[in-house]
Amino acid sequence: MKTKLSGKIIVVGDNIDTDQIYPGRFLAITDPKEIGSHCLCGVDESIAANFPQGGIVVAGRNFGCGSSREHAPIALLNMGASAILADSFARIFFRNAVNLGLVPVICKGIRDKVKDGQTLTLDLEAGTVTVQETGEVLPCEKLGDQAMKILEAGGIKPLMRARFAKEEK
Repeated sequence: MKTKLSGKIIVVGDNIDTDQIYPGRFLAITDPKEIGSHCLCGVDESIAANFPQGGIVVAGRNFGCGSSREHAPIALLNMGASAILADSFARIFFRNAVNLGLVPVICKGIRDKVKDGQTLTLDLEAGTVTVQETGEVLPCEKLGDQAMKILEAGGIKPLMRARFAKEEK
């Protein structure tokens, strides 16, 4: 995983719950591309179809509240999201995102400082986000060492597979 991510953004509101991210009526779907095509349809049916590959979702408070199911970060990844920046996250969503290789970063007040379609560059090492159109640099919280290790491996499963393979040798 790169420590700098850039992408066009989409801005959503507060309290975006897991059923808005990936509605329960789609839980039987197993094709990753189709899962991604329904992402955020509880907010707006057109988001997934217009989401830029490698894009970043910017949200307000309590992103990912609701169910503990992993389908929400899976849908975001398969929609093409590289990161989620929010004022705050539901704890279980945050952990699920990290474990699945999706970057969740707390960036207080960012939603009010950006607009749909702008391009952001997230520097995970520096703990900053730069708005490309204005040059404004915004602070964000750095992820912990363990979260970074998991994300660098591509998720908890690849990290554990690598660890077990190393131990077998």
